[in-house]
Amino acid sequence: MSLDYPSWPRMMVDNVVIDLLVRDAAMSLVVESLSTSTPLALLSANLHYLHEFVDHPEWIYRRSASEVPHDQLHWVTLLDGMPLIRRANSLTGRRWPRLAGSDLLEPILIQAARLGSSVAFLGGTSETHHALREILHSRIPTLRISGFWAPPQAELLDTHASHRIASEIREAKTGVLVVALSKPLQEDWIATYGLATGAVLFLSFGAAIDFFAGRVTRAPNWISNIGAEWAWRLLHEPTRLWRRYLVYGPPAWYRLRRRARLMASWTPHQLG
Repeated sequence: MSLDYPSWPRMMVDNVVIDLLVRDAAMSLVVESLSTSTPLALLSANLHYLHEFVDHPEWIYRRSASEVPHDQLHWVTLLDGMPLIRRANSLTGRRWPRLAGSDLLEPILIQAARLGSSVAFLGGTSETHHALREILHSRIPTLRISGFWAPPQAELLDTHASHRIASEIREAKTGVLVVALSKPLQEDWIATYGLATGAVLFLSFGAAIDFFAGRVTRAPNWISNIGAEWAWRLLHEPTRLWRRYLVYGPPAWYRLRRRARLMASWTPHQLG
């Protein structure tokens, strides 16, 4: 499977492009990126993702083109939320797996260790980073960690400060950058400063490091499998998440139901 000439199907919701891949195919893209130094950014799409990006066609258009120069950033958006998975299943007549960043993080880091790529983390808190370092040392002892960065949001929104952070990540010789910020900040930061970091693989996985470090409790599998993980998270973090799930979620779900369509091979002119 090649990043330069993707052959997998895509689902589109207005201008949002979602790549339909099985887990092995996604992991093959990770290995290809690390082995060939082809810059790749992995995102995970759910209703919150649709809310943030469905009305920003320029962002999606510029970062979802099928034919991208080898040294430019390729974006692959994976199925995460159950409503999106069910819609993709309905459109294609087959079952697609959930490829959540919190499930992919560890196997990707294992591949990075196997291939000798160093990993850095941007976002989260110093407490999360401390716990993460201990867990990674125990579970993936051969993984090389090039650093942790937990800047305040004001620095991430500041051009000068962000260029400094990117330079520090580059100087640390980072191969994989895990970006754990909120949407759309993490995607915008990768798009603007990612290549300046020198990393070749970017994981825009949000809360994945909090789950991995044990700082936030994940929903049991049976709750996730019936599509109720949102309720679990809302119950545990109501102040932070009520607007995402109760205000932004329903319109995004309605748009998904009405506007999603399957495109076997997507190219920029098809937005036209």
